[in-house]
Amino acid sequence: MIAAARELPSSGYALEVDGRLKAEFATRDGARTGGVELKRRFPMLQIRIYDAQTKAREEIQLP
Repeated sequence: MIAAARELPSSGYALEVDGRLKAEFATRDGARTGGVELKRRFPMLQIRIYDAQTKAREEIQLP
């Protein structure tokens, strides 16, 4: 059984959890807030924000 692959968004921001896209956001602040909240609840997950404009990823790390 093959899972459907989600495509990278062409605009906005996406939340990547353990290498898989899970949610899309219109703003960076919204993506960061969602990512930090998820990281607090599940600190063992690797959570990154994908920026569609620059095609760059930023890892969420708690202080």
